[in-house]
Amino acid sequence: MSLDWLSTPCVQPDVAMRDAAAARQQQLTKPPGSLGMLEALAIQLASLQHTSSPAVDRVWISVFAGDHGVADEGVSAFPQVVTGEMVRNFASGGAAISVLARSLGANLEVVNLGTVNDPGEIPGVRRAIIAPSTANFCLGPAMTMAQLEVALAVGAESAQAAKAAGAQLFIGGEMGIANTTSAAALASALLCEPPSSLAGAGTGLDASGIMHKVTVLERALAQHAAATTAFEQLRCLGGFEIAALAGACIAAAQSGIPVLVDGFIATTAALTAVRMHPDVRHWLLFAHRSKEHGHARLLRALDAEPVLDLGLRLGEASGAATAVPVLRLACALHNGMATFEQAGVSTA
Repeated sequence: MSLDWLSTPCVQPDVAMRDAAAARQQQLTKPPGSLGMLEALAIQLASLQHTSSPAVDRVWISVFAGDHGVADEGVSAFPQVVTGEMVRNFASGGAAISVLARSLGANLEVVNLGTVNDPGEIPGVRRAIIAPSTANFCLGPAMTMAQLEVALAVGAESAQAAKAAGAQLFIGGEMGIANTTSAAALASALLCEPPSSLAGAGTGLDASGIMHKVTVLERALAQHAAATTAFEQLRCLGGFEIAALAGACIAAAQSGIPVLVDGFIATTAALTAVRMHPDVRHWLLFAHRSKEHGHARLLRALDAEPVLDLGLRLGEASGAATAVPVLRLACALHNGMATFEQAGVSTA
């Protein structure tokens, strides 16, 4: 499998449309800037969608699931079998993201990249099995080169499917026991910061559990100190679902689809994608500030201002889905409000 697609240029935002949208915001019947981020979101979407009437009516959500070898180190409060069980729960409609997707009228795709307890063929789940899990990155690289190539390509395929379906917004989610450990390791490597500043509770670790996680991360980072590029750091410390998220971000930007980034793990994948292809950054909107320790640091690294701050830390794209109504309202206000001239309202 070739990685040549990674170097394909991203679609460029429409600067003229951005300026026109900004000018329209100045003409609407409100004090300039009084709708805050709602104005900025509409302007960004107009630029990315190359339209004077931005919309996020058609939303595509892909949830990527994969298990992690580092779970062997006892870094999660939940057993590893939960990953495969949650794949089934996503498909049957019982998970938070399933409920949110239904409420939004969004397309929900579930992608199984490999779980230790393979649930088998499930209606509504795309099987893209790479291996039962990544390797324990305390002992060696999490993925082989071939595995990473496949995981990136699986994510790209989801973004391309979203494009083919006419999606106006792409959201990526994840499921994988121990994936906050993988994300913290990858974020530490990308930011050159100690894992203590990025490791959090994940599925619910107590203080001693977090201390143990930090110790595991320190071992892993020492093991892979020679990995200095984002690609190699992803291969050595990432997960199948994190790589798929990164691939989806890159392919969405190449296809011209805005991406609404979820929480800590998805933001780690987004930072990885930006390090691999800097123009991806233009296409990223950020849904919420996760309660997971370390997410705020990732947001600062991406110069990102999230839409919501609700204390969420579930993952699986739930925070991003929750933010979609705000984006829809931003578009409705931008498209539907009258200008001062139309309304006959004085400006001075």
